[in-house]
Amino acid sequence: MQDYEESVSFLGTWGPFQRRVFFLLCLTVVPCGYNLLSVIFLLASPPHHCHIPAHSNLSEEWIQASIPLQRSSCSRYELDLVQNLSAMGTRPKVFLSSLKQEGCKDGWIYSTEYYQSTIVTEFNLVCSDQWKQPLTSLVYFLGGVCGCFVSGQISDRFGRKPVLFGSIAMLTIFSGALAFAPSWPVFTVLFFMLGMGQIACYIVVFVLGSEILIGSSRVLFSCLFLPFVYVIAMMLLPGTAYLVRNWRQLSLAMTVPGIACIPLWRLVPESPRWLVSRGRLQEAEFILRLAALNNRVEPPDVIFLSANTTSQKAESLSFLDLLRTTNIRYITLILWFSISVSYFGLSFNMSSLNGNPFLNYFLLSAIELPAYVTIWLAARSLPRRLSFISFTLLGVLALLLIQVTLHTFTLALVLLGKYGIMAGTGMLYIYTGELSPTVIRNTAMSTCAMFSRAGSAVSPYLLQLVFSKKKILIPAHVALCLFSEDPHSLQTTEKSTKHKYMHLR
Repeated sequence: MQDYEESVSFLGTWGPFQRRVFFLLCLTVVPCGYNLLSVIFLLASPPHHCHIPAHSNLSEEWIQASIPLQRSSCSRYELDLVQNLSAMGTRPKVFLSSLKQEGCKDGWIYSTEYYQSTIVTEFNLVCSDQWKQPLTSLVYFLGGVCGCFVSGQISDRFGRKPVLFGSIAMLTIFSGALAFAPSWPVFTVLFFMLGMGQIACYIVVFVLGSEILIGSSRVLFSCLFLPFVYVIAMMLLPGTAYLVRNWRQLSLAMTVPGIACIPLWRLVPESPRWLVSRGRLQEAEFILRLAALNNRVEPPDVIFLSANTTSQKAESLSFLDLLRTTNIRYITLILWFSISVSYFGLSFNMSSLNGNPFLNYFLLSAIELPAYVTIWLAARSLPRRLSFISFTLLGVLALLLIQVTLHTFTLALVLLGKYGIMAGTGMLYIYTGELSPTVIRNTAMSTCAMFSRAGSAVSPYLLQLVFSKKKILIPAHVALCLFSEDPHSLQTTEKSTKHKYMHLR
């Protein structure tokens, strides 16, 4: 069969059809970007200390003295002994250091400076139940692992469009259901389902746009506008969390972008390139002829000369095909896993920095905007491998310098590290998408995202180890140089892929 991009070149690269698809797909990525940082705000753990009940008849001075300086969030001096000392007229802190300590039998008092309520404060996921915090984050990202695995297979078999809007529907339904969770186990199950839809949504939008658009419009979409809208959606959540400081109300607010995107079903087309790869030429030609009518160009009498032989082999392809060559294993297993550990390790660790957490997370998201501008500029002329190595080394070096610089520079170095890691992640998206054949592209991207979410799941537990030593997290991903030569541009994707991965076709 003739080259797909040559077959559809009569449409041009930036007509009304391409502009409509371009902006509609950018809108559909808002729900998944808006939900990404939900794990941070819903599971925020405010400062807390043991509650001293009012019936203890202690003065404010004695109440403050009954909380030991060490382990003050999880223990107090034995209340009966403190009451006896108070009744004897003893001054506070005279004998307290020698008193026995007990757990917070009457619950905890949580700071409301930044959060009115969170999952942690409502279900008391602190002290002996603190292990539930990272477990909840783990479950969320494991949902992403399962979502990537399932959605990639479904998308390559049944189409991009059903998976896209199915993911948006999952985000909407389960975000709303979170608001009514009566207990931590129910919340965790619903959070798992929310995680399934979050990353699957972004991957399928990326793939759909990369397949419908061609030439410079595709580079502009995948490198700049799509991630820009994604980041802007991420920046909206800290603002919403600042205004809505109750986790149940925040969960309800998270449903709004998804509800707004559901009507776009009628406007977003299926990928003609995918239809051709499945041998469904009539459906592909119908979409392209409508596009030609929209662009006011005359399509050829026959757009595709013969059936695509790939459709006969597509049934046997799976994510295991992505692990059969050395270079693809490096990309899929090592790079996606490790760079995700770095990305989410930084995001989770922002809570250890001083200052307003909403502003910190807003800045951490905003720094991605210049990163994506850099990606777009690099993708136009620079090799993928060299760009990825340079960006990620910048991020790693910035994080290493945190250990030897003054505390006042910590936020600046964290933002620089996030900039480098995000730029490297963007280049990795482009590189992986270029190397993947059409018939298995969504499976390839989803499999890489699956290993990425596995790295995300590890991040909360790495932070637990880090906090026990009171150090800043240093993400480690240095396996940067084990690539094969990359295509020089998105325009040469299919030809390069045919040459290097003919066994997958």
